[in-house]
Amino acid sequence: MVVVVDYGMGNLRSVSKALDYLGARASVTSDPEAVSRAEKLVLPGVGAFPAAMRELTQRRLTEPIKQVIASGRPYLGICLGLQLLFGWSDEGEGAKGLEVLPGTVRRLPGAGSLKIPHMGWNQVTRSANGCPLLKEIPQGGFFYFVHSYYGDPSDPALVTLEAEYGSRFAAMVWRHNVYATQFHPEKSQALGLRLLENFLRL
Repeated sequence: MVVVVDYGMGNLRSVSKALDYLGARASVTSDPEAVSRAEKLVLPGVGAFPAAMRELTQRRLTEPIKQVIASGRPYLGICLGLQLLFGWSDEGEGAKGLEVLPGTVRRLPGAGSLKIPHMGWNQVTRSANGCPLLKEIPQGGFFYFVHSYYGDPSDPALVTLEAEYGSRFAAMVWRHNVYATQFHPEKSQALGLRLLENFLRL
């Protein structure tokens, strides 16, 4: 069973519809027990990092999420679901994250006429680390982004895709069973659906 975590701050409908389209038995839930039993876990998100961590904590979801990851079951974070993996975010007055990956969440610098948040299609470039979610996804593909902050891993080997908006940033990270995208695959048409399908095939 694929479980999509509902913590009150996600683009749940579009994510679940994309997974349903691909034939997945996706369950959208805020039940900690159901999250802990997930065969595959998806953590979407739109909004502010500190508020998201408060919601996850109040709903007793942080430990079940970490439990799934520690067990080796596949995890996919989308947008805020990527950022929450890191130890700290500079958003607002700052907030502690799930501490699954080493690094900090930072605000996009913006430059010249570039507006924050970064919204729209952007080209990504990939590393040569052989991430299985990128099977049949060409170099230089375009994906859809909506964000003002980005994850800055302290280990460069975690970065699987990069994009540029004022400066280069991690568009996707990967370590073992943990996959996360700053872009929204569920809004990225054919390439996004391919990435989600690759996740379901793990």
